[in-house]
Amino acid sequence: MKTIGIILLIVGVAMLIWKGINFQTEKKVAELGPLEVHKTEDQHIGWPAYAGGVVAVLGAVLIVAGRKNAKK
Repeated sequence: MKTIGIILLIVGVAMLIWKGINFQTEKKVAELGPLEVHKTEDQHIGWPAYAGGVVAVLGAVLIVAGRKNAKK
């Protein structure tokens, strides 16, 4: 449980720093015999800032819970 907590904490902090991911996709628009026309589109996947905070807090809670279970 402690390992999952550490991973969630790192992911949560990364989500707070980076608000989304940008990437490009290529789409075939037309094909005229041997000639092909392609279009490049910019895509964005974003998430709200509070989602990163929730994930980071959940990771911290799992780390603390893992330490308490290890003591028993």
